[in-house]
Amino acid sequence: CACKGVRRCLRCEKVKGQAAFETNNPELVHHYVYDAEAKQAVSRDGSAASFPFHGVFLWENFISEEEEEHLISSIDQNLWNESQSGRRKQDFGPKVNFKKRRVCLGGFSGLPVSSRKLLERMHQEPLLSDFRPVEQCNLDYHPQRGSAIDPHLDDSWLWGERLVTINMLSDTTLTMSLHDGLSGEVRVAVRLPRRCLLVLYSDARHKWKHAVNRRDVVDRRCSTFRELSAEFLPGGQEAQLGAQLLDIALSFQGTPV
Repeated sequence: CACKGVRRCLRCEKVKGQAAFETNNPELVHHYVYDAEAKQAVSRDGSAASFPFHGVFLWENFISEEEEEHLISSIDQNLWNESQSGRRKQDFGPKVNFKKRRVCLGGFSGLPVSSRKLLERMHQEPLLSDFRPVEQCNLDYHPQRGSAIDPHLDDSWLWGERLVTINMLSDTTLTMSLHDGLSGEVRVAVRLPRRCLLVLYSDARHKWKHAVNRRDVVDRRCSTFRELSAEFLPGGQEAQLGAQLLDIALSFQGTPV
């Protein structure tokens, strides 16, 4: 498999044994569920007060059943690359070395043609009216591989304020987590209906880690879109490179790199 370090899937668990990945973590975990209407995190068992949860936007039924079928068919015409934690992926974006902070245009040829109409629809929502992605990552999760993704924060040197994801083929849950040194870890479950669009921004983008747990994977593929940070936009130090990336991305002639 493609797992490295602490990453794990069902395949490497069979080889190494599940116990090899288990750690003792007695830390108290507080569980909440995100209420999209009230925009609050609500305690699962009612034992704690709700609190405002900033930076999550859900657009249910962003795509229709027919569009979902067409998108999946289009996605599956391209080759999948093995990724960590039992995932497969297709990247439409520049090659990036985040440690050295280098971006290489390489074979980047733009976003796929199927995304043009999706972006036009996104622009109808005020929150996304100026959203211009330069990367699209298609991710394939499957329970037979033990697919998951660990809690993490997306890079903020290259990627900008909004992370946009279209969830396809099944309902799932995104788990947001924040470590509170006084009371342990707080986790908020954000339920994602099939065919919805999710935007993470503000605190949910920069303060809370996000993850997809293995138990929440039924049958799911998603497309995640990322925009440029201010450093790569007009007035930023890398504005010239940013303009090149946008020109290529929005040509919508892309194939996976």
